[in-house]
Amino acid sequence: MGTMNRIYLIGFMGCGKSAVGRRLSFLLKMPYYDMDKEIVRQMGMTIPEIFERFGEEYFRNLETEFLQNLQQDHCIISTGGGVTMRKVNQRLMRQTGLVLFLDAPFKEIWRRIHKDPNRPIVRRSTREEIEALHKSRYRDYKRTAHITIRTEHRTLRQITQYAAFQVKRLKTNDWNA
Repeated sequence: MGTMNRIYLIGFMGCGKSAVGRRLSFLLKMPYYDMDKEIVRQMGMTIPEIFERFGEEYFRNLETEFLQNLQQDHCIISTGGGVTMRKVNQRLMRQTGLVLFLDAPFKEIWRRIHKDPNRPIVRRSTREEIEALHKSRYRDYKRTAHITIRTEHRTLRQITQYAAFQVKRLKTNDWNA
């Protein structure tokens, strides 16, 4: 791979990874991949359908394969909320790019996700369970990220500009030094 030119957006469901990814792509003139959408396209099934038919473990394997097989070097990737749970994914992302964690407060996340039919985990869990999941994953997000971006009290535009600023600032050094 060599040049480590990928930018990964990580964080919990509903923290804004896709929205920021799309805008960042425009701002930095880099192609953008939404990992969930790519998997849906490859499988010809929605994520709830994949979960239902094959189970969560199978879906997690698809995510890891996506990271391993992506040929594109110079791009922005928004990851699924659970990608960071696996050590192998943490390593793959840190080794091949700059990892940005979009850190949104849970109340904000809940407001965005609780009615979304496309999120299998939300469909079968209570608010308390999802909050516990958020807490348990938080450590992995922090550990995996090169940079944490707090999203609270920031507009999408401010978040994107801050992310772009960090990318440009770090581009001059090797991201993984």
